[in-house]
Amino acid sequence: LDRLAVREKDKLQVLVISQDLDGAAKVTPFFEKAKFAALQPYLDPDVKFSTGYGVNLPTTILYDAQGKEVWRVSGDMDWDGETAAKWIAEAG
Repeated sequence: LDRLAVREKDKLQVLVISQDLDGAAKVTPFFEKAKFAALQPYLDPDVKFSTGYGVNLPTTILYDAQGKEVWRVSGDMDWDGETAAKWIAEAG
């Protein structure tokens, strides 16, 4: 996701959400060790994202510039692959 966020920085914003109950105690060291170039964590220890959107993580939701949901993927995804590039282009 970090490579995608860097590569597509002018076209999309990648928001990563952690619902780890230990919050920053686990997330901050993970991000520091990974040295992501673009990703910044959003902490959601109360699991409001999952309950509000009816999803389990990992889930990716792509919105277009007008805020309309274009597609949703649950589970792992190859963000460097052709499928991801095609889907992201759809939101153009």
